[in-house]
Amino acid sequence: MTTAKSNTQNLPLNDSSAAMPLNFEQAYAELEQIIAQMEAAQLPLDASLAAYQRGNSLLQFCQQSLLAAEQQVQILNERNQLLAYKSQDPS
Repeated sequence: MTTAKSNTQNLPLNDSSAAMPLNFEQAYAELEQIIAQMEAAQLPLDASLAAYQRGNSLLQFCQQSLLAAEQQVQILNERNQLLAYKSQDPS
């Protein structure tokens, strides 16, 4: 008796239990790849669910990485005092 295999092997690291990338750039690149695959709408249901879960994990990793980076960004003012970075964006 043979068992059916899903096409998830076409999805590199889309398993939400896969190791997190080493850095933001790797996570972002993988997330973009997952989005492109899902937008193509050519994935079977189980692969779509796995891709969604992996994408959600990668999104959380990226958000945490950006938050950590934002907290580390500091500037020197005229008196050489460290100040937290403040965006010039008026929004």
